[in-house]
Amino acid sequence: MARSSFLFTSESVSEGHPDKVCDRISDEIVDLVYKEAKKTGTDPMDVRIACETLATTNRVVIAGEVRVPSTLIKKDKNGNDVINPSRFRSAARRAIKDIGYEQDGFHWKKAKIDILLHFQSAHIAQGVDSAADSNESEGAGDQGIMFGYACNDTSEYMPATIHCAHKILELLAIARKTGIGDVGKLGPDAKSQITIRYVNDKPYEVTQIVLSTQHMDESWDSAKVRQVVEPYILEALEGFKIADDCVWYINPTGKFVIGGPDGDAGVTGRKIIVDTYGGAAPHGGGAFSGKDTTKVDRSAAYAARYLAKNIVAAKFAERCTIQLSYAIGIAKPLSIFIDTHGTGTVDDELIEKAVEQVMDLSPTGIRKALDLNRPIYAKTSAYGHFGRKPGRGGTFPWEKLDLVKPLKQALAK
Repeated sequence: MARSSFLFTSESVSEGHPDKVCDRISDEIVDLVYKEAKKTGTDPMDVRIACETLATTNRVVIAGEVRVPSTLIKKDKNGNDVINPSRFRSAARRAIKDIGYEQDGFHWKKAKIDILLHFQSAHIAQGVDSAADSNESEGAGDQGIMFGYACNDTSEYMPATIHCAHKILELLAIARKTGIGDVGKLGPDAKSQITIRYVNDKPYEVTQIVLSTQHMDESWDSAKVRQVVEPYILEALEGFKIADDCVWYINPTGKFVIGGPDGDAGVTGRKIIVDTYGGAAPHGGGAFSGKDTTKVDRSAAYAARYLAKNIVAAKFAERCTIQLSYAIGIAKPLSIFIDTHGTGTVDDELIEKAVEQVMDLSPTGIRKALDLNRPIYAKTSAYGHFGRKPGRGGTFPWEKLDLVKPLKQALAK
């Protein structure tokens, strides 16, 4: 029997965390290629990117395979086509600068950036492209399982713990970049963690608050850091009760001056639980950042979230988990599984059938339905891919609630 009263914890990390720096750079590369495709008239459906970034002390390495427009290609000394590194290097520097790294150990202008991108493997390409040639629908870019989740903890249909953990760091980043007062002395690297007591399966009170944030003033201790950050934590937790005996751990190890990739190496794709539901739902294991949307690790996870959110918004359930599975080169999902965790007002099997009616879950169908072939991914690289507001320029289209009516119509038949 599922427990209705319990403690649950989620963590988040800031845009300046070493792994998130790498996610941001990888997604800037994705956006760059989509922008160039639009400029050159290249069909964005033909874009292919699988880009990994590693960052350490004043060093960034960007590797992977791509299929890019001609403007991102040059001739080598032997007359062979190779990836032109200059535009990719510039995109990485802009990302590092925007995050705020101008430190001796990691500086947007001084860091050495190696570009080790090469053209996409023909064997991988044929699995995706041959399906498109035969039935006008791309095959999945890889095998795997993807999960989507939604619940009614918050107005964003996200678990309360990850929502709060993200919000704290987002508010601190905005304040840090204004540079006003002591908050301007915070550094880009930070981590948060929130524990909430649930009663009758609903968030009741915050019982523990953990925050570690880089600071550039070496004289600061934990008490000083708490004095600076506490107003932003309280703002982020507005609407949630803070327990009378709530325990605060602010920079519990003391000083945190050396941070970012200078303090700890970063790699793309190591914060997949932060990126999704904070541990409140299963994860298929695939990262998102640095991948074009033929990679179902990304696109199908977005589609699953889109469907789960609309199912909860339509009041068919208070919680919903969706699993999709794919095989490389095969367009249609191998399976669709929906679990409303005993909260459903409609049988889960009927919801599964309705889902198949309202959305084409092939990679091509997902890309078209959500209009994913656009440079909208850099903004996803910090503070979660889910629970965000759809914005201008088509950002976060999987957060729209435009399937509520079609789902109701499908289930009414």
